[in-house]
Parts: sequence; C-alpha cells; structure tokens
Amino acid sequence: MRFKNTHLLLALAAFFCTRAYAGNYEDLTKDFVYGDAGVQSISVMSFGPEGILFLGDSKAGKIIALDMGDRTRNDSKEAFNMNDVEGKLAALMGADPKGVVIHDMAVNPLSQNIYLAVSRADANQLGYWKMPNDLGYATVLLRINPAGEITQVDLGSISHSATEVPRVVREGTENWRKSDNRTEAVTDIAYDNGQLYVAGLSNEEFASVLRIIDFPFGKQAASYSTIEVWHVAHGKSETEAPIRTLLPYELNGEKVIIATYTCTPFVTIPVSQLKNGQHVKSTTLGEFGFGNMPIDIIKYRNSEGHDGILMSNMSKAVIRVKPEDILKQKTPLTEPLKDDEYTVGVHHDVLSIVGVTQIDNLNEANVLLLSRMPNGSLALRSYPTRNL
Repeated sequence: MRFKNTHLLLALAAFFCTRAYAGNYEDLTKDFVYGDAGVQSISVMSFGPEGILFLGDSKAGKIIALDMGDRTRNDSKEAFNMNDVEGKLAALMGADPKGVVIHDMAVNPLSQNIYLAVSRADANQLGYWKMPNDLGYATVLLRINPAGEITQVDLGSISHSATEVPRVVREGTENWRKSDNRTEAVTDIAYDNGQLYVAGLSNEEFASVLRIIDFPFGKQAASYSTIEVWHVAHGKSETEAPIRTLLPYELNGEKVIIATYTCTPFVTIPVSQLKNGQHVKSTTLGEFGFGNMPIDIIKYRNSEGHDGILMSNMSKAVIRVKPEDILKQKTPLTEPLKDDEYTVGVHHDVLSIVGVTQIDNLNEANVLLLSRMPNGSLALRSYPTRNL
C-alpha cells in the first residue's frame, strides 16, 4: 500500500519511532531511583544507550549508571573548539586554573554534549607516570553544550542505578607509582550490546581482571576473569598489570576485546573465553613503545566509510591502528624485545597530533581531542575524520 499523504506518513513514522525509543528508554531505566547517586570517585566514564552515562567508581567499588536527561538528538556535523579549558572550569569552580584536573571525558552520542570528570588537585604534579587518578578522586561532573556553555551536574539529585564491582583491590597498598592501588579498581569501562566490560585490579593473587556486567543491573551476578598478558618490553608474562584501555570490537566475525597496557602492549581477548572464574591469556599482537601509558581508545569511521582505531597516550602522539593490519598480524608476540627494537608487531601510525590526553567521537565528521597546547593551556579541539 502506498501513502499518498506524505504528511500523514511522516507523522505515523515519527509516532512509532518515538514509541519504540521511549519504550527502550523506559525498559532500561525502570529500576532507577532519584536522589543522591553516592558518587565517591569518577575514575572513568563511558556512554551507553539512551544518553545513559556509566561511571566507574574505584573508591566506592561500584559502577553507577546516570540518566542524564540528555536525549535530544543532535545530528550536526559541526566542529567544536574551546580554548583555555582549565581557566573556564576554574572560574566556574572558584579555583586556580592549575588547581583543576580533568580525569576523563565522554561525549553523549545523542546530543553531542561533552562531559568532564574533574577534581581539585595540583595539575603541576601530572607527568608520564602520574595520572589524574593518582592525584586524588574526581567528584565533580561538568557538562559543556555545543554552544560552549558549562554547567555542573547535580550528582545529589539525579536518576541513577548502581551495582557493586566484585572483589576490588583493597585500599592501603601502593603501586610502583607510589599511588594507592584502589585508584585502579576500575581502569576502564565500555558498553556493548547490553553488557559492560569493566577492567581493573582485584584482591586476588592474579590481580588483573576483566568483568562483564549485564545492564540493566541486577539480572545476574557479574562474571569475573583474571587476565594474563605477555609483556614484550618487560620480557615476561604479567598478571598484576591492569588493562589501561579497552574496546569491544569485531574482527573477522569474532567478538574480541582490544586492550592496551602501560608500556603499550596491544592485545586481543576473545569474548568467548571470558567465562566466570576463568584465567585467560590475552594475545599480544603489538608493542607500541615502552615508557608510555595509554589513556583512551576509540573506534571511528572516516568519510570514505573505513573504520579505524585511535589511541591517546601520556607520552606519545595519537596512534592510529587499522583493523586490516590487526588481521595481518597472524603470529602472537612471545619473545622479549631485542636490543635494537622499540616497536614490534601490528603496523600502526603515530600521527602528528601531539599533546592529546582525552579523545572521543564527537559526531559523524569529527573526533574530539582534549589537548595540551604549545603555550601550556588546555584546549578542546575537533579533528575531522576525513583526515584519518
């Protein structure tokens, strides 16, 4: 049957789309409660469906889902730029610009609103081996809209849901960076198809773990797998080094977790092996350079429809990895670096995009970078995906 009245057709389409959209939202948030979310630390953040923001709270040992009330779709492909980010945040918070530290950044894929996890700490203490979470816990969540207006999210009055992260590392013990191990209870999170993948440290002998938590929370207990990595630069297998960044990805029809570690091993972990209580050996496919700490990893699609992976780093420029190059690396790395080697394995490109800490997708045409500029200031900068 053909509709001759296009206005009626559009109205019906809008009605049914709205109903489906609302139904999904209602199903996901039916167990949410309104009030104080009880956030003790915003260690990492990641968006899920329907504008729901997930917080990894290392101090509380929880994953907290926030209904941001931020579901208005923005299909703009415009760039976003903001100079002197620290100065603007400091003015809002009544602090010195060097007394404000950004711990993580996440862009709502629906609205393109930018969210920053922030603490009051001495930014001068940041360095190659001192990450924001090493300096203290972020408890402030700020929103920047596409017009550049900055507001604080009230975490004391918000619709939310939370779940415990099982067996998190205890407080009171130090890591090699002289920071409390509890800051690494949750090192990264990612949502994919109804599940949250949560990396971090546990209180077990094999401390590095990858958990899978169903969302909405409460359907069943989190699964829990200990993870082993062959660290090429260190020349040994390790079970205490936490995953720094993770990305659910499909490679040649197989669902995997792409993960990176300090000193930049690049590994894959088949999701099919992540069974509760199992010890899993990841497959090391690349070593991208020791003396570095990965910060963020995202997947993107450029204007030609080609997919790629971007990594931001503490002491390296942005790294680009193409999925086809991962597939070309047929043989896992199992030997230590030779004296004349710095990087081995998967081919990757070190882009001329320097000073970048946080990175996320902004819209179909741009990724968003939080960058330290040559003059020392911090800026938000768009980078066109057509150039990737």
